[in-house]
Amino acid sequence: METQPLTSKEQMFVSTDVMLRHWQGHRNLTRRVIEAFPEDKLFSHSIGGMRPFAHMVMEMIDIAEPGVKSLATGNWEKVEEFDHTKTMPQTKEGLLERWDKVTALIDKTWPTIAPERFQKVEIAFGQYENANYDTLFYFIDNEIHHRAQGYVYLRSLGIAPPFFWER
Repeated sequence: METQPLTSKEQMFVSTDVMLRHWQGHRNLTRRVIEAFPEDKLFSHSIGGMRPFAHMVMEMIDIAEPGVKSLATGNWEKVEEFDHTKTMPQTKEGLLERWDKVTALIDKTWPTIAPERFQKVEIAFGQYENANYDTLFYFIDNEIHHRAQGYVYLRSLGIAPPFFWER
């Protein structure tokens, strides 16, 4: 289903402040999933050929960090493929530190995003043309998808993941 930017007659369903709280709620929950992993399993555990959760976390970081900057400025850097291994911390503490830096960047950058920017159609990362609000939804959906994989990993390790509704 292709979506179109809102027309001037349509109204926003939620405010940008509510949207930020929603996104940060998901990020808070994902952080707790990262914390739940034993350090060695965070970087090595895999099921069915899926990547270790640390690699998925780096994908989320590599999307959110330039993504929020680009939502604010309209300057989308072209990315052929993210190479998460170049900048991946080697410890859980380091990964959580990177996660927290991006979370702080989102909080700092968000107020600079003019509400009308979400209606603009742009080409995110040089390849995904969409309204910016749909691009933001993709960031969040991608995180939920990978966090769910993390839940499966935790359960396979005998670890109860955080309740998904406690964001």
